[in-house]
Amino acid sequence: MLTRKQYELLLFIDQRLRETGISPSFDEMKDALDLKSKSGIHRLITGLEERGFIRRLVHRARALEVVKLPENFESDDSAPQAGFNPTVIKGNFAQNTLMGAAPVAAAVDAVSLPLYGKIAAGTPIEAMRDNHASIEVPMSLLGRGEHYALTVEGDSMIDAGIFDGDTVIIRRCDTADAGTIVVALVDDLEVTLKRLRRKGASIALEAANPKYETRIFPPDRVKVQGKLVGLLRSY
Repeated sequence: MLTRKQYELLLFIDQRLRETGISPSFDEMKDALDLKSKSGIHRLITGLEERGFIRRLVHRARALEVVKLPENFESDDSAPQAGFNPTVIKGNFAQNTLMGAAPVAAAVDAVSLPLYGKIAAGTPIEAMRDNHASIEVPMSLLGRGEHYALTVEGDSMIDAGIFDGDTVIIRRCDTADAGTIVVALVDDLEVTLKRLRRKGASIALEAANPKYETRIFPPDRVKVQGKLVGLLRSY
C-alpha cells in the first residue's frame, strides 16, 4: 500500500531516470513534492524501499533504481498528478489458505471483511470504509472487535513470516502492547505494518528483516490503527 506522497515520489524518480538517466537529488525531490524538509523524503524513500518499489545502488552516491511501478499505474510519461486517487487492490482469494486453518472457501461460518489496499496519504484506516473489495474469513479467527484486511507489499516483515502479497487480518484498536505487530500511521502520512516497541518515552517501529533499520518516533507522531491477528496466503 502506497501513500499519495510515496506514489508521487516514485513516479517523479521514474520520470527523471527515464529522461536523464540520473536519480534526482533530495532537494529536487523535496521541491517536487512541496515538502519542507529532506527528512520527509528520507522517510518516503525508506518506505518505497521496504515495499520493493525502489532499490538503492551501493557504492554510488544519489543512485536509485525503480524496481516496479504500482499495479494501477498506466504509463503516459506524465508527471504525478496532485489529485491522485488510489484504488483498492482487488484479489480473488477463492483458493487462499488461512495459515493454521482450513481453506477459506471451505469455511462454514465466515464473515466478510473489507479488504484495503493502497491507502491515501494522511487518511486513517477508519475513514477508508467502502464495499469495493472484501474477503471471506472464518469467524473463529476473529474473536471480539472490528476487523479489516490489508494487502502486504514489500519484504520488511519476512522474518515474522509475512511475505509480499500476503493478506493480513487486523483487529481495530488504538493501543497495543510492546512486541505486537501493528498497523501504524506515522505523521498522518504513512501507513506501515511493523512490530511495536517502546524506547523510554519514544515509540519504535521495528521491521522483521535485518535489511531495515528500526525507526523511533515521539509518541505523538504514531497512531496505532490495529493489530495483527491472522494471515492469508495465496499459493
